[in-house]
Amino acid sequence: MLNTIELLAPAKNLDIGTAAINSGADAVYIGAPLFGAREAAANPLADIEELIAYAHHYWARVYVTLNTLLYDHELPHAVEMVRRLYDMGVDALIIQDMGLLECGLPPIPLFASTQMHNHTLERVRFLEKIGFQRVILARELSLPEIGHIRQNTSIELETFIHGSLCVSYSGQCYASYALGGRSANRGQCAQPCRRLYDLVDSDGKTLTKKRHLLSLKDLNLADDLETLCQAGINSFKIEGRLKDKAYVKNVVGFYRQKLDEIFQNGPYRQSSSGKTRLHFSPDPQKTFNRGYTTFLLKDRDPEMASLSTPKSTGEPVGKVSSTGQDYFILSEPHSLHNGDGICFFNTQSVLCGTLVNRVDGLKVFPQKMDGIFPGVLISRNDDRLFNAQLNKDDEERKIGVSMGLDYLDGALQLTLTDDDGNSVLTRLEYQPQPAENPQQATANISKQLTRLGESCFECTAIINNLPAPYFIPLSTLNRLRRQGVDDLLQERLNNIPRFKSELNNNPFSYPEKNFDYHGNVLNEKARAFYLKHGVDRLSPAAESGLDLSDSKIMTSRYCIRFQAGLCTREAPGRQARQPLYLIDEDGKRFLLKFDCVRCLMEVYFNPTEP
Repeated sequence: MLNTIELLAPAKNLDIGTAAINSGADAVYIGAPLFGAREAAANPLADIEELIAYAHHYWARVYVTLNTLLYDHELPHAVEMVRRLYDMGVDALIIQDMGLLECGLPPIPLFASTQMHNHTLERVRFLEKIGFQRVILARELSLPEIGHIRQNTSIELETFIHGSLCVSYSGQCYASYALGGRSANRGQCAQPCRRLYDLVDSDGKTLTKKRHLLSLKDLNLADDLETLCQAGINSFKIEGRLKDKAYVKNVVGFYRQKLDEIFQNGPYRQSSSGKTRLHFSPDPQKTFNRGYTTFLLKDRDPEMASLSTPKSTGEPVGKVSSTGQDYFILSEPHSLHNGDGICFFNTQSVLCGTLVNRVDGLKVFPQKMDGIFPGVLISRNDDRLFNAQLNKDDEERKIGVSMGLDYLDGALQLTLTDDDGNSVLTRLEYQPQPAENPQQATANISKQLTRLGESCFECTAIINNLPAPYFIPLSTLNRLRRQGVDDLLQERLNNIPRFKSELNNNPFSYPEKNFDYHGNVLNEKARAFYLKHGVDRLSPAAESGLDLSDSKIMTSRYCIRFQAGLCTREAPGRQARQPLYLIDEDGKRFLLKFDCVRCLMEVYFNPTEP
């Protein structure tokens, strides 16, 4: 039996969700009207319902994010919204707050958000025992760690394969809240990790000045998909619920093609129906990226940080070999066009950009030449022609269907059978008329019945079993075809595989016994849940109003000391006066602590003591 693999795409809204499905996504995740971890990506229930209807034609799934921490007064409204989503046919709910499990939810499948800090086997086992259907793993896990979890659990495992990376463990970052009251666990992250910082030692000596020391490159695991399939991952997730449609189409189309190549030779198949045809060649270098990294999947990527800029650096085009008064020449052939956006780093390592006014052979005439000189690497961060292709919205996704036409008991009978084995028989009473031109009549029948137009189907075979060549009016054939397509769509909706959640109320022991604010317990229902499962001591979440001065606000497997070449293991001869501090653009200070045994870095806010 083939293992099903899901390609999961972000949907900022209905339009982008539809485009993701058309581009080859097996499922999409979309924000509810409230309580999603991307507050700027909320959607009306009516739009979610429309997206569900469209996705289910392809047996694709729609997951709704309700993955923030909730205050007590918000729980009733959240539960009512969940009930409405369940009635609409949402395929699963992605949650962070365990208080919801104490609120009598309908039997909707539950996915444990990566915000729940799913980084150990013990946590994943607990979630499996209490009835979660899927766990979204921490981005920081390595292949051996993923394999260890898979070997000891049977729950569905989802992992990120592409997109922005948080420098902190998800759900364990309190920097935005500590600095300005905007909580990442409430969907309001202000992204302090993308700001400029100085790195100083205990003597106040500046080791690194004005760099984006907490900003990571974007994740790209395109070359590791088959290995992740073998490791037991069920769902491959693309990050990006704030990304635009062009980004989603390009990245989804790229990973769809990569997975389809793997499926041709491996024991895997896609989890939804239909084949996608793209009218462009997807290339993730051509849409927003800060440069790419495999992060910690195999070995620690020594260049995982995007120190110079948190902005998109685009696709490298080539180095400047020479310049004129108003043009430059690249050292290798290029594909720059009039109107393209280009970017480069100047001598101060600041990202600069301009437009291409004109291309004349090897000569490129930009809008301005400031900062362009021999040796500068030019990248393209806006490919005009490529974006024009993306904006056409002409991608297609079709489900194969075979047709059989018969005449029996005074009626035409059209049998439609799709690639998933769904089959319907549609009858239409008809008095046969012999065809004056049998060959033309037979051709017209095939032509009209296979004109499936904008439906989600395409005909892969048609068998004409009529006892004799009949003349059948075009209107009759069209009516028969339309009714058959409607019947088959309904049959697909009737037969879509559905899952229901069954939460287990047995008091399984939670793997930790004591919680400080990192436990993210913000309401009484969550408190009751953890007490029931053996947690002895609970402190309230930071969002209850805690002052986080002198507190740990990040835990990361990214290490600034390693990045700066000061790792005590990698470069024992090159040390700096400890401890180390970050100073942000506003002069705020952050103490760095290093757990070299577990290879972790901790960031403390505004420390009063070294």
